[in-house]
Amino acid sequence: QVQLVESGGGLVQPGGSLRLSCAASGSIFRINAMGWYRQAPGKQRELVAMITSGGSTNYVDSVKGRFTISRDNAKNTVYLQMNSLKPEDTAVYYCHASLIRRDSYANYAYWGQGTQVTVSS
Repeated sequence: QVQLVESGGGLVQPGGSLRLSCAASGSIFRINAMGWYRQAPGKQRELVAMITSGGSTNYVDSVKGRFTISRDNAKNTVYLQMNSLKPEDTAVYYCHASLIRRDSYANYAYWGQGTQVTVSS
């Protein structure tokens, strides 16, 4: 079994910072990519940032220069450092992983439980 556990969400003032963490555990052979999505009330879920096994990164335009995605391969963990936060960043943030399972060598996609990020004065 594979699961993703998120942490680091919370309430922060505009201009503040938060760091999200997501740890994958279980029957994992290789993680192809991990990333973060977010969904605000009444809006569609959008990709925020993604990092591949080769280290390539992608960001949605609205967070470029403010957010940084990174990984710790030894811990199967991905991080999202969020700086200069704005009210429009308020959303539930979901960790996502595309991986190959050790027990089947098949590709699977997994989602974390979501963590609330609220940016408000």
